[in-house]
Amino acid sequence: MNITTVVGARPQFIKAAVVSREIAREAERRPLTERIVHTGQHFDANMSDVFFEELGIPAPAHHLGIGGGTHGQNTGRMIEAIESVLLDERPDVVLVYGDTDSTVAAALAAVKLNIPIAHVEAGLRSFNRRMPEEINRVITDHVSDLLFTPTAAAVENLAREGISSAAVQAVGDVMLDATIDFASRAERESTILEQLGCTSGAYILATVHRQENTDSPAVMKAVVDAFAAVSRPIVWPLHPRARRRLHEFGLTVPATVVVTEPLGYLDMVKLEKHARLIATDSGGVQKEAYFHGVPCVTMREETEWRELVDAGWNVLVPPGSGRLGEALEALFSTGPAESRSMSIYGDGQAAKRIVDGLLGFASTPAAWTASGRAADATAPPIAARPDWSAA
Repeated sequence: MNITTVVGARPQFIKAAVVSREIAREAERRPLTERIVHTGQHFDANMSDVFFEELGIPAPAHHLGIGGGTHGQNTGRMIEAIESVLLDERPDVVLVYGDTDSTVAAALAAVKLNIPIAHVEAGLRSFNRRMPEEINRVITDHVSDLLFTPTAAAVENLAREGISSAAVQAVGDVMLDATIDFASRAERESTILEQLGCTSGAYILATVHRQENTDSPAVMKAVVDAFAAVSRPIVWPLHPRARRRLHEFGLTVPATVVVTEPLGYLDMVKLEKHARLIATDSGGVQKEAYFHGVPCVTMREETEWRELVDAGWNVLVPPGSGRLGEALEALFSTGPAESRSMSIYGDGQAAKRIVDGLLGFASTPAAWTASGRAADATAPPIAARPDWSAA
């Protein structure tokens, strides 16, 4: 079985690390290969190269170098470039992660070439169609043939949208796999607390990167003002987009905030684990906070990880609401909830289930139904399908 994996952004590198490692293990016992395509969506070395090095991800077979444009520019250029790669590689399946422009571009390129698509982290919904990520999720799910879901809620979302249950596999969350795998290593190897002069349990870790936040002068000013009003130390690794917007909007980060460049995964894990509170607009960081037992303020109006809100570990506070500073102070003082259960995200074996699912799909393509391209169980095995390379 030949797998082409398409990644392009920090969260995808982390997820791919554990799945690619499991693919490599399985490849020792049977014919199985993986070729990684890096779109270049995160092109900054601190957002890309360091993750491949730290997490031991195989070097990309193709680096497309596409990033820095608008959503439309990036997605269009990625589709064209990924299509060319797929015509050369002729994979049995295209593996995609999450909800970025790289995800939807790979899915669209593959579906038009009649190549099966497997989507890791399928079924998530924020129910906010103004978010580019929500559009990417919905499109990718509805053209995918194998949908790996992280939670029960994700399974329910797909069922409501009419996606065949035969195509859906509940595997758990690969981010939990990664946290289990790398937390102890981060504890041993990262010196970020000493570098920044942070005391464990005595600071807030903040991340801001979503377009609806960074591209609004009013919202970015509200974030900066809230951070200035908080009496607690704040560590803020600046996403390149946020840094550009702060400069464009003429906003100055308060002197009480420790600003860093984007951090590698091990440093970020160390900071998350030792924070008293995390403030973020990232879906992945919300979960990582929970995995480390750290309460989280999500600077958005909604979240695709609603179960964290229901469990009391995550509080939604729109950054432009005027309540952000107050919420940060209050949650810093109260600390975490009394209990939490990892069972909502599986048991840390998601990567193995994903690889098992891919291998089972290759031999029994009955799940090849979600997109409607082969809506019956008589679809031929992958190897016997018509040559799609001339499409």
